[in-house]
Amino acid sequence: MDEDRIEGAATNLGGKVKDAFGNLVGDSKTQAEGKADQASGQVQNAFGSAKDVVREQAGSFGAQVDGMMRDRPLNALLIAGGIGYLLSFLIHRR
Repeated sequence: MDEDRIEGAATNLGGKVKDAFGNLVGDSKTQAEGKADQASGQVQNAFGSAKDVVREQAGSFGAQVDGMMRDRPLNALLIAGGIGYLLSFLIHRR
């Protein structure tokens, strides 16, 4: 679980408490701050979830590339050489 997800959940919970307290004492400013904290926590939690998904996908892609390199080392070498040639061409082009 990502740090942003934990912080987001805590901020959301704090916002709910603040909202309930504001409602209990009749303070609309505290209630509005609580709702804002809840929204902020939900956004931060969603950001953390997105980071988790990207991290998982990147790991899966890395494993696929590693498997391709082990299964077809000549193809991997030719691809790396082609990329190096293109980079050299782009760098030294005038």
